[in-house]
Amino acid sequence: MTGNTPGEPAVLWRPTPESMRATRLAEFARWVAQRRGLDFGDPPDYDAIWRWSVEHLDQFWADVAGWTGVLPDVPDDQVIPHREMPGAVWFPGVTLNYAEQALRAGDDGTVPADSPALIAVAEDREPVELTWATLRGRVGAFAATLRRLGVQRGDRVAGYLPNVPEAVVAFLGTAAVGAVWSSCAPDFGTRAVLDRFAQIEPTVLVAVDGYRFNGKEYDRRDVVTELRSALPGVRTTIAVPRLFPDEVPMSAVPWAEAVAEEREPEFEQVPFDHPLWIVYSSGTTGLPKGIVHGHGGITLEQRKQLSLHGDVGPGDRFYWYASTAWIMWNIATSALLCGATVVVHDGAPAHPSVDAQFAIAAQTGLTYLGTSAGYLTACEKAGIRPGETHDLSALRFIGSTGSPLPAAAFHWVYDAVRPDVFLGSLSGGTDVATGFVGSTLHLPVTAGELQRPMLGVAAAAWDEQGEPVVGELGELVITEPMPSMPLYFWNDPGGARYRESYFEPWPGVWRHGDWMEITERGTCLITGRSDSTLNRGGVRMGTADIYAAVEAIPEVVDCVVLGVEQRDGGYWMPLFVKLAPGTELTDELVARIKGEIRAHASPRHVPDEVIATPGVPHTRTGKRLEVPLKRLFQGVDPEKALNVGAVDDPAAVEHYVRLAQERGPR
Repeated sequence: MTGNTPGEPAVLWRPTPESMRATRLAEFARWVAQRRGLDFGDPPDYDAIWRWSVEHLDQFWADVAGWTGVLPDVPDDQVIPHREMPGAVWFPGVTLNYAEQALRAGDDGTVPADSPALIAVAEDREPVELTWATLRGRVGAFAATLRRLGVQRGDRVAGYLPNVPEAVVAFLGTAAVGAVWSSCAPDFGTRAVLDRFAQIEPTVLVAVDGYRFNGKEYDRRDVVTELRSALPGVRTTIAVPRLFPDEVPMSAVPWAEAVAEEREPEFEQVPFDHPLWIVYSSGTTGLPKGIVHGHGGITLEQRKQLSLHGDVGPGDRFYWYASTAWIMWNIATSALLCGATVVVHDGAPAHPSVDAQFAIAAQTGLTYLGTSAGYLTACEKAGIRPGETHDLSALRFIGSTGSPLPAAAFHWVYDAVRPDVFLGSLSGGTDVATGFVGSTLHLPVTAGELQRPMLGVAAAAWDEQGEPVVGELGELVITEPMPSMPLYFWNDPGGARYRESYFEPWPGVWRHGDWMEITERGTCLITGRSDSTLNRGGVRMGTADIYAAVEAIPEVVDCVVLGVEQRDGGYWMPLFVKLAPGTELTDELVARIKGEIRAHASPRHVPDEVIATPGVPHTRTGKRLEVPLKRLFQGVDPEKALNVGAVDDPAAVEHYVRLAQERGPR
């Protein structure tokens, strides 16, 4: 920890000139500077590189493509000839294949073909390694199987799979054919899966028979049977064994048969904007939107994000805790593009104990540990000290996303994990399969803040008049196109839903729906969804300040705050708290909760009521259901207010439904 100005957040990590010169970002900056006659300083100045990247999008993305070797030299004027949003056109006439790029490092000598491309860890077995050569051969075999089954370019292949090597093989094999991948995690029930897969009409279903989570086994054979009968377009099911290795569903192709004949893959060369995968919005208030991303945009964006921001490259061992239903699984898999070994984790995030992910880091020699803000906060509240109990000598980078990371968790990482590790907090979205605001090894790490907008991302905070603001909350907007923005939504002819989702109220400007503050120092704060903003007396407040204060209280396990506009013109702001086992919500505890909020946020942030609750429901990616719960208390019918199938704990929702019915809208 280094000194900082009084009144400003603590600086917990600071780069040196030598450390900056050694990064891949510095290598890229030197390459660009020599090529274009530019000067970014020595060591390169991040803010100077960022300004160039957003003011000269064509140059920046041409140089990312060239420096990474993803594309041949493309003239600047052919990078983005049409830049209107939505509908920007990137690299017209260029062809490539994501899977070919993902497997390139093990084929061109960047890494040894017999070194691990994947390391699989699970609750019930020791780590298993798949070499680059084996992964390449299995992808080739699976792609050949798909072709033999009649799968063609543009067909959809759906995976109902946990985070296992088979999911990576099936995804890359699908991409190699030019078909379109989409996946759901096996903790999704039949209705939640059909809400997604029925929209896209897959021709092949790759499905697991069950999974293990938190020390328990979950049989999903009945769900798979229901999916097969409810998806009439599925011609073939490929069965992946997990719990019942000796069983194969009737007429299904066993996984072992689908990958039996390992071979060199054949990669279909597709246009830059050819669909790669379909991912989904949370779907908490209606059918999830099918978001379509392209081969080229994802390949370039992930090379930029992972190489230039995460400094990921050959020799790294990269991990991000995720399920196959969260975009972080797609992003973690994309570390293969950089020649890194990807560690896939099939299991619960904190099993058999809360330090589970740090145990995996020690066991597999992780250099990059990616996780959720919720996990780091849980570790901090549990008082564990992984740096003292695990060998984390290889670990140099910790990534956090999913929700704002409280300052206390920043301090915990530098105190209890490693004082010299780099902690990067990221904020982005499934919508663009990347971050808008994130980290760089060229700037200090300050507690509770995100460092900067990411390269090539023209991010700003706008007020209600559409003017940029600094030092106050504004809407997070993106004023220039990104290559990983959605190509379109599935089943959205004419693009009406797409435009409504991102380009209102400012046509041609992406409004993401998050509140962001850019400080005078250039750092960023994400304070929650703008549609869940608290608004007391005309003063808008983010929910993150309240959560940061409450999460520091040991007796509180989780919480959610709502700002409910009343029919009589009033405003009700309750705070629901899930308490630690054996804890009661006494008057003293309520007073302490309110006192912490008053001290660490403001008197205006203090809730009207503090109410004990048995649970706090989240989306399956860990976001609190602030807006759907608010709608319940405004009198919206529960079936219209939220989609229970998209919730991590449906039983917890019932408590709020009953309470909303008892209290009624006011």
